[in-house]
Formats: sequence, structure tokens, C-alpha cells
Amino acid sequence: MKAIRRFTVRPVLPDPLQPLSGLARNLRWSWHTETRELFQAVDPGSRRAADSDPVRLLGAVSAGRLAELAQDQQFLHRLAEVSAALQEYLDGPRWYQEQLAQGAELPAAVAYFSPEFGVTAALPQYSGGLGILAGDHLKAASDLGVPLVGVGLLYRHGYFRQSLSRDGWQQEHYPLLDPNELPLTLVREADGTPSRVVLALPGGRSLHACIWQAQVGRVPLLLLDSDVEENAPGERDVTDRLYGGGSEHRLLQEMLLGIGGVRAVRTYCRLTGHAAPEVFHTNEGHAGFLGLERIRELSGTGLDFDSSVEAVRAGTVFTTHTPVPAGIDRFDRELIARHFGDDGELPGVGVERILQLGMETYPGGEPTLFNMAVMGLRLAQRANGVSTLHGAVSRKMFAGLWPGFDAAEVPITSVTNGVHAPTWVAPEIFGLRARYGGTPGRWDAAAGIPDREIWDLRRTLREQLVTEVRTRLAASWRTRGAEPAELGWIDGVLDPDVLTIGFARRVPSYKRLTLMLRDRDRLMQLLLHPTRPIQIVVAGKAHPADDSGKRLVQELVRFSDDPRVRHRIVFLPDYGMAMAQKLYPGCDVWLNNPLRPLEACGTSGMKAALNGCLNLSVLDGWWDEWFEPDFGWAIPTADGSAMDEDRRDELEANALYELIEERVAPRFYDRGDDGLPGRWVEMVRRTVSTLGPKVLAGRMVREYVERLYAPAALAHRSLDAATARELADWKARVRAAWPRVTVDHVEAVAPSTVGGSAELGAMLGLRVRIALGALEPDDVEVQAVAGRVDAADSISDAQFFPLKSGGGQDLEGRWLYEGPLALDRTGPYGYTVRVLPAHPLLATSAELGLVALPTEATGDGAGLLMR
Repeated sequence: MKAIRRFTVRPVLPDPLQPLSGLARNLRWSWHTETRELFQAVDPGSRRAADSDPVRLLGAVSAGRLAELAQDQQFLHRLAEVSAALQEYLDGPRWYQEQLAQGAELPAAVAYFSPEFGVTAALPQYSGGLGILAGDHLKAASDLGVPLVGVGLLYRHGYFRQSLSRDGWQQEHYPLLDPNELPLTLVREADGTPSRVVLALPGGRSLHACIWQAQVGRVPLLLLDSDVEENAPGERDVTDRLYGGGSEHRLLQEMLLGIGGVRAVRTYCRLTGHAAPEVFHTNEGHAGFLGLERIRELSGTGLDFDSSVEAVRAGTVFTTHTPVPAGIDRFDRELIARHFGDDGELPGVGVERILQLGMETYPGGEPTLFNMAVMGLRLAQRANGVSTLHGAVSRKMFAGLWPGFDAAEVPITSVTNGVHAPTWVAPEIFGLRARYGGTPGRWDAAAGIPDREIWDLRRTLREQLVTEVRTRLAASWRTRGAEPAELGWIDGVLDPDVLTIGFARRVPSYKRLTLMLRDRDRLMQLLLHPTRPIQIVVAGKAHPADDSGKRLVQELVRFSDDPRVRHRIVFLPDYGMAMAQKLYPGCDVWLNNPLRPLEACGTSGMKAALNGCLNLSVLDGWWDEWFEPDFGWAIPTADGSAMDEDRRDELEANALYELIEERVAPRFYDRGDDGLPGRWVEMVRRTVSTLGPKVLAGRMVREYVERLYAPAALAHRSLDAATARELADWKARVRAAWPRVTVDHVEAVAPSTVGGSAELGAMLGLRVRIALGALEPDDVEVQAVAGRVDAADSISDAQFFPLKSGGGQDLEGRWLYEGPLALDRTGPYGYTVRVLPAHPLLATSAELGLVALPTEATGDGAGLLMR
């Protein structure tokens, strides 16, 4: 019989064991070894203990065992030590507090919004890299003491669980998650009633949500849940699953995340006294509506719409994670219009004003679509990509928002992602490093570890992976319908002494899951080589609606089912955090072969590197930035050519096979007299000690604080109501006057030249006459832009030289600007002049997207040949 209602019966902990509840409810246990070991000691034989899920463990342990532990003095002593360590972690000053003590001007708090958070497998609210990155961001912020508040949605079915049919086709399952069985606490009002946020929907309907809180170390994570009794069935399902449903379903999710998320933050701060955020960080466009809610808040204080936009922009940071337009959420303008205005959210604010923030009203855009990333950029004064290469790709992709500027000047910077080492590094590696003087801040300790110990540990971790793979593979085959008598061969799958390559990630087409299958005979030769064999462990999920991705999974599974190679290549279904934490340490090589430059960052290779795994990757994302031969190998690519995709795959697959056959495998199997692969071990050592510090999430969060959060907080503080009005009025005045701003004449006082050439080191004097229309010189800056030129006279590697006002207006009302131009480069050289808006509260001179340039007939020519 099926129960008509489900609820959770919580255990009553004896008084001496009460601290266990607090330890279980703070997700620091997910990256704190001593806390995990303590919970494993609660019920050593329990699978829940082994899976590191303390809340479920405490709900399942017997009363007799609890009574026994309450009398166990050794256990109580350990419990007291771990509890005291957590309290010290929560209360003591950390890096952020040290910066404040030294006089740094930092935000009182930061609100960090993301559609998914991968904190632990026990809280399955993530699908892939975006969520894992968000979880690592919260953990690193906690470790550093950054006063962050995370905001997301609680998906009652999470992301899907993956299994395989007998013929290898992906199957999706959506188990129901009970928040009462998760490490969550319901946010309540002072009278004990659950707190609510409410959104207005068309037709007089409402969307209600409660707020669950997960505690991630020092950082509260607020998760909104629409499965409440006040909602009609359709509204209850808004937070049913991650990345599910049609356009309206996604829109409602994103409205709840952004608008409801701000209201949840206000509720949390009101109830707890937490400092109100001065900076709002929008992690990808899904949360972009948070800017509209903050505009509504400010409009209620008397600020007009434009002034509110300026105040909101000053304190907002936007991070884009996608390198392709297809990866961005876009909605039909009519769908947006229906959900806002007087019959929906933000009554009193004209729908057209809201639409202007997200419509693709730029060359190459689709003017009927509302683009969430475009809104995110228009409502954030500071924006970034997630690797140096991705920053460059993003500047090109969004260049239409800043017409007249070269892509290099588009105001999108980059902060390269990082990963949270305590979450992803095997405890055995931390233990080995600690024995040789390593600390959480010292990765160079690997230099003193003997080769033998490194190599023995690598084999131990590989052996653990082999055991894990066999267990998971057997479970997968049972799900596929196999009988136990058919599965004896699994005991021979993988070999702890064979070079092990890992490949695990989401399965969109650009990541090329099946590139390794391009030449199957050649792959078989590598897998079955008599003296230098390889073995490959593969995992990954295709989106439920992506049949092409599912076909890739099936193709890989069918190959791995072949009795000739199934002991050397395996596909593990249901890739997630728990599997990843076993996979990264046990692999020798981490493979990544996306279509360059479509990998925004690709943090899985970072996690592998921290475990001493070498990367074998296309130069994309973070690997393009930090690759060195000491850390692994770069797969040659053909991304700069005009060849078709099939030919490109063929060339890059052949390059991959050659690298493995001629360089990777020989180095792994090339043993010295001591039986050790000395050159391989040295690469492991260099990866951990030199690359390791670069890929840490702590480095990433410090960069966010110093380069984005702190400037955003200062800008926020500078824009009180009066200043916001002044800035909005100034921008409106500049935009209205800009069509009459022109560069009328450029005159060069050239150095001595011979046949159009000048000598290196000479100075070129410029005199420029500018028409400003209704603007004043204080409203603009005038620059000379110079650099090498190509055959089409396009300037590259530009330098910018400010020109100064040379006095008042001439008889024609033009303003004189002048200044020197240093000729400091050889070869074909050119210059031009431009006029830009200037105001002390602009983050960059490109912020308004306005620039005035000379016409071709202006001035006396710009080309010079340097010698």
C-alpha cells in the first residue's frame, strides 16, 4: 500500500550528543575531514555514514546506539573537540576581517545569486559546472570570512538521476526530495510561522514561496520553495525540477530566483540582523531579475526609474558563463510583457522600460527577444567572464551593446574560476603533504616528498578507483537487467597498474564525448597495447531534452559494452559530486577535448590537477591560460581554419591518439632502475606545487573581492539619491547631445620624416578641433589612439594618449585639444582620435557605448611607417 502523506520523524538526541545536530546542519562537514570521520564513528557499518550524509544518518541510527554513544567518553571527547573547532571557524577573524582591520574598504555584505548550487551530494541542487562553481564559491567565501549570502531555488526533484537501458539509452528519474530529510532549516518569523515571499502573477494570481536555509560554514544559503499550500497546483510546481519545463515555467523560476530572492534576503536580514548586502552578484543571467526588484525598492523611496537604474548598476556584478548565444535564456517579449506591469510584478513601472533592459536592440540581435544576459549586463556596472580566453570571447559576443568600440574595449573583464581544494582533494593527498610540512596555504611542500611515496600513493588512489568503478558498474548492469551470473567479468574490469584516463562532464555536443571513438580500431590498439595499455573511465549526463546528446552517450556505452574492451573502458551512469570525488584522485590523466573556444572554463581539470592528475586537453578555458609542459599536454586544434566540423574532428582525434601513443603512455611506462617513472612523478609534483595554487577557489574569491566587490561597494556608497539623480540626468543629457559631437579637424605636427616614415622614439604633436554641441569639455575626454596597422589600416595592440584642452572655443564654436603622441613601435603605424563621455562615477569610458570618431576626410592622414 502507498502512503497518502509523507513526513519525517526526527530522533531525540541524548543531551551529551546535542552538538551532533549542529554539526550535521552546517555543511562544513562536507569538506572537513574530522567532522566526517566523527559521523562515520556514529554508526561505522552504515552505508549512510560512508556516504557522508549526517542528517540522514542521525535519522536512521538506533536509539540504543545513541544511548551507547552518550556514555562513550572517547567519542564525547572527539565530539567536543570537533564542535569547538566549528565554533572557532565560525566566530574567529579570517582573511576578510584582517583586510578590514588593515583599512581596506570592503562591502558590509554580498548577495550571491545562482540558479544551482553544488555544495554536497547530500543536497542535490546542481546539474553541472555552474552549480559546482557556485558551491565552491560559497565554501571559499566561508573559509576567507567573506560576508556572503547565497540565494537559489530548492528543487523538490533536484536534477535528474541517470540510468541506462539494456541498449545503452539514457533514462531519467526524478526522486522526490523531502526538505526535512536534507540539511536545511525553514526560515521562520518571530512568532514561529514560516516566512513567505510572494510574487504577483497575471490575472490576479500569486506565487508564494517559503525559504529554506542551508548553512555553508559561515555562509547562509537561502533556497526558495514554491511547494506550499497557498499555491495552486501550477504554481506549486514552479520549483519542481532544475532546468525543466517550457518557457513560461523557466520564466517563473527566474522571476522567483531574482525578485523573490531579493525579498528573501531582506527577510533574512530583518530576522537575523545580518548586514544588508551592498553588492549583488548575478551568477549567470538566470538571476537577472534581481535588478528589477531592487529598482522597485528604490522607486518606492521616490527615485525615478532612470535614477534607480543607476543606483542598482553601481552595486551589481554580473558573471557570464556561456561562450555561445544559444546558452543564454531568451524569452519572447510578449511573455515578459504579460508578467510585468500593472497586472503582474512591478506595478507602476512601465512595461516598455522593463523591456528596454533586455531586448536585443543592437546589430545582429533579435529585436523581439528578451535576453537575460543582456539585461544582466545593462544592470551591472561590472561584468566578467570566467577565464582569460572566455573574457575575450564574451567581449566579442556582446560587442553589439557597445557600438563603436573594438571588442578589446568592451567592459567585460575576467576572473578565472577556481575549485575548493578541501572538497575535491583526496584526504590521503592532504595527509602526505602534511607529513612533509605542507599546510592549507603551502602547496610547495610537494617538492620535498620522495618519488616513491608519490608513486605509491598514486597507485593506492588508482586502486580505490578500480574498486569504486567495479561496484558502480555492477549496479548499473543490474539496473540494465543483467543477472548476477552474467557479471563475473566485472571483477576483471580495470587494472590498478594501468595508465588511467578520466573523462567526465555534461554531454552537450561541443564537449565531444565521442571524439575518442573517431577511429575505433586505433583506440582499441591503445586500450589493448601489450606493453603500454591505457584504460578510460567515462561519465556524463545529457540534458533530458537533448536526444543528440543521448545518442552520444549510447554510442560510447555500446563501445564500452564490447567484450573485447569492456575491461579497459567503462561508462558510469549518474555522474555527480559523490562519483567525482572518487574519480579525480584515481585518474592519472584528465581528458578534455571541447571545440575551442566553446569551453568557458572547465573546472573538472582543475580538480584533477589538485590530486596530482595530469591534464590532456585542448587549449581552451583555463588550460589555455595556465598550460605548461610540466603540467600535461595540449591537444593541437584546427579552430582557426575554415574546414568543416567533420574534418576538424578527424584532425584533432588523430592528434589525440598520437599524443597518447607517442608521449603520454611512454612517459607513464618509462621506468628507471628503481622501478619508478621519474619524469612522470616530477610532472605530478610540479602540477601539485606550481599549478595547484593557481586553481584554488580562494584565489578566485579574493580576486572577486578586490577587483569587483570592493569597487562595486564604493560605487554603491557614492550613489545616494541625489547623486543617482544627477548621474541619470547627466547620462540623459549626454545621450541627447551626442549626435552633434564630432571630430572636425585633426592636425599633426610631424617629426622629420622621409617618404612617410619616422624614426623610433620621435614625438608627433596633435592638434584636434572638436564640436561638442550642447556639451562642455568636462563632459568628455579626447584621446589619440595609436598602434600598428594592417593592410586595411585597422589599429591593433592600441595605446591611448589623452589630449588636453587647449583653450576656449574658436569662431566656429569648436574646442581645441592637443598633446604629444610617442612613436615607440616600429613597422606600419597609425593613429586616430576619438571623443568619449567622461564622468567620475563611470566605471569605464565605454560604459555608455558612445564614441565619436573622425570621418575619413578629417585631418591630414594618419599612416606612418616606423623604422
